[in-house]
Amino acid sequence: QVQLVESGGGLVQPGGSLRLSCATSRSIFSIYAMGWYRQAPGKERELVASIDIGNSRTYADSVKGRFTISRDYKQNTVDLQMNSLKPEDTAAYYCNAKNTGESYWGQGTQVTVSS
Repeated sequence: QVQLVESGGGLVQPGGSLRLSCATSRSIFSIYAMGWYRQAPGKERELVASIDIGNSRTYADSVKGRFTISRDYKQNTVDLQMNSLKPEDTAAYYCNAKNTGESYWGQGTQVTVSS
């Protein structure tokens, strides 16, 4: 089992920045891939960014150049730095951890981009 706890969401104006953090109950050295997903009302959950154990990163086209995913081995977290936020980034953001045959989700954190 892996427990994930997200933090860092909130209300921000367009063009602003937020940093989301996902704390894991297991060492991130032992987790093959971690990612951030988001789900807006009435829409399906979508991948925002992921990072694997080799630090290979994947980003949704809509966030490339604005968001950065990283692993913090000291803090045992996976963070998502979000810059130049747009109203369409408004969603509940979820942390995910994957190993072979396993997938775990956090409870989510709300990000609202509005003036």
